[in-house]
This record gives sequence, structure tokens and C-alpha cells, in this order.
Amino acid sequence: MTDGVQQLAPRRLWPLWTVLVVVFLLLGCGLPAVLVVGVIRETGARPTISRAGVSATDDPATAVARGLSDRITAQLHRQSAALLGGDRAAFLAVADPAAHNDLRRRFGALRELKVTGWRAEPSGLPVPIIGKPGEWRLLVRFQYCFVTPNCRPSPVLIGTRWRENGDLPRLVAMEESKSVETGTRPWEISDLAVAIGERTIVATTPALRGKLPSLLTQAEAAAKVADGYGVAGSRPDRYRIFYAGRTEWQRWYGGERPEWTGGYAVTVGGGHHEVVLNAEGLSSSGTDDLLRHELTHASSLPERGYPGKDTWWLVEGLAEFAGAGDQAVDRYEGIAEVRKLVRGGWDGKLAGINPADDASAERVAGSYGVGYLAVRHLVDRYGPQRLLTFFKSVVHDRRTLDAAAETAFGEQWSTLHDECVAYIRATAA
Repeated sequence: MTDGVQQLAPRRLWPLWTVLVVVFLLLGCGLPAVLVVGVIRETGARPTISRAGVSATDDPATAVARGLSDRITAQLHRQSAALLGGDRAAFLAVADPAAHNDLRRRFGALRELKVTGWRAEPSGLPVPIIGKPGEWRLLVRFQYCFVTPNCRPSPVLIGTRWRENGDLPRLVAMEESKSVETGTRPWEISDLAVAIGERTIVATTPALRGKLPSLLTQAEAAAKVADGYGVAGSRPDRYRIFYAGRTEWQRWYGGERPEWTGGYAVTVGGGHHEVVLNAEGLSSSGTDDLLRHELTHASSLPERGYPGKDTWWLVEGLAEFAGAGDQAVDRYEGIAEVRKLVRGGWDGKLAGINPADDASAERVAGSYGVGYLAVRHLVDRYGPQRLLTFFKSVVHDRRTLDAAAETAFGEQWSTLHDECVAYIRATAA
């Protein structure tokens, strides 16, 4: 590969199925609502910490904090207007010079992404910073849109620090949104180069800018496939794709993915799942397959996540089916690894087929292949629309497999499960 990227294992040992994973970080999934410095929560509907209304019984400290919050809010609104208007000087004007380098990067990245919506709302009241008189920390909920005006905005909670300065408090720093659910967005920490198509936004680092034309072409082709798998109006206004170099892969959205991961889709609210591809080890053909797979996740999955590991085979199987395209089943790239898994003592259950984080490439390949073949069998027998009805019922509506199978196929799930397993075993024979 170019740009000094280390070559990974040969294509035979690094095919599509060794690099596919949806890391679905759930919004509002029952994690503890604990706020600590640098680790925050976000939800699609409202701030985690609601701002209290004006009260005649406010103590003096609360009254001071509330007044400061109002002044900070006015500054945030000025900054938001400057961002949307493309006025970098005004965007920086609310901040101390020490914060300007970080803010310039954020401004540049957001403008590259064609930000069309940006709203800032304080979440709670500012808290004084111990040991720094006159400085305060305030959690702010930002909501953003890219390219499409008036989209359903994606929310992100970011810690901000301010210094008292009369009626015009000064922004001292904007922290990374180290969310327990999603992690830091690329535009917070990286300079970005961006290409925009009819259905996609593709962003990468300036060092990988030369990849953008081909990536955009591939993404637009993948989007046409993924659009066919939208259910319940889940198709996004634009697919957001971030192509990560080695450093960025470790930092964007928190990093720390299983070693076999080459791409993932993460829910960010507003009906969006932002897709990240690992630049290392991806061939052109592998990128095509991976984009179809991950954009199908972005098109088909609900923003609150899917029910759990028992339905992993269905979620990944649908994405694999889209990624594999119209090829004959015996041309599926992971068929040899499915064969090895089946012959190696597989228990014949679709539930629990998902690979562990430390699984071998062969085991990962076999798991994805089992999901693919199960979905392939259901599509071959009932057609794609009835399969999508089944998928919606299970993944979006959270109905049981038994109820969903009866509705979509008019069959008992136990019977269909056994048919899928028989098909997998016969195909892998």
C-alpha cells in the first residue's frame, strides 16, 4: 500500500469477512447516568442533565451560576451563527487565544463537512473549576447536520471551560466528547478532507486526500445498494463515511476495536450511523464489499441499536448479503471458512454464532458466513421484501423470532431455523 501504510496479511487471510464488524454503541441502552469529568452521555431526545427553571428560592451560588450560564449561552449562539456563516474570525472571537488552534481545526473540519445545522444548548449549570478562580466547566449539547439543511440533527455532549469576563465570558477550552457510548467524533480532533456525492459524504485526513475520488465513487455505488435495505424510513439523508489512517483508527470514536475489525457503523443519533473504514490492508475490491456491508447497516438499523447477540446472525447476515452482491453462493469468499466451522463442531445454532473479540480470522470468517447463508436461504425462499419484513419485526420492533417468523413467513421459527441450518450444512459440505 502507499503512504507508508504497513501491509497486512495476504488477501487470502484478510478477505471481507475478516474485516467486517458493526460496533453498535447504543444510545439510551441502560448505562448508568453518571457524569464524570471527561466521560459523558448523550441521547437523541434531550440532554442527560436538564437545566432547571428559574426559581425564586435559588441560593446565591446557584443564582451566580445561572446568570453565567445565560451569558455563556449568548456566546455559544454567536459562535454557532459564525460557524454557519463561515466567519472564522467571529467563531474564534468568543475564545481565549490559547484555544484558537483547536477551534480553527474544528471550524475547518466542520466547514469541510458542509455543516448546515449547528445548535448549542447548555446541559445543566456551569460548575466552578477547583483551583482556578473565575473558571467554570459547562457541559454543552451540540446538534449538527451535514450537507442537508433541516435534517434530524445528531447530538453530541461536549465539556467546555470558560473564564469570567463580565458580560462576555471567554471560552478557554473545548474538550473531546469522550462519551461512554460513542466516543470522540473525527471532526473534533482531526483535520479533514472531504468529498460529497449525491448520497454520501466521505472524509479522511489530508494525508489520504488522494484516496477521496475513488472512495467517493465506490461509496456512491454502495449507497445505491444500501438504499434498497432501508426499513421503516431508516434510510439516512446522507451516508457519512470516515476513512481512517493508522493513528485516526485508534482515536476516532474511542478506537479499541477487535484486531480483526476493518470497518464499523456507530449510531450517533438523528437517524444516522457514521461509518468508519480502516485504511490499513483494504484493497479496492475489499473496500467495495466493505462499503456495501457497512452502509447497509447504516440504512437498515434503528438508531437505538439491535436487540442483542442472539440476533447478530441476522444483522450481520443481511449486511453480508448486501456486501456479497449477486454472486453465486459458491463464489462467496468465506465459504471455505464456513465449511471449517461447520465441520469443527458447530452446535447448529444461529444464536451465539458471533465471534469473540479475540477470535481468529478463520473463526470470524465462519461466523459471518453462517449469518450470510442463513439470510441467503430466507431470501431465496421468500424473497427480499419478506426478509426485510422479518428483519424489521425482529430488529426494529423487538418482536420475538417466533412472532416475526409467523408474521413475515407464515411459519414457525423453529422450523425455519432448522431449514437454515440444514442449508448451511449442505452448502458447506
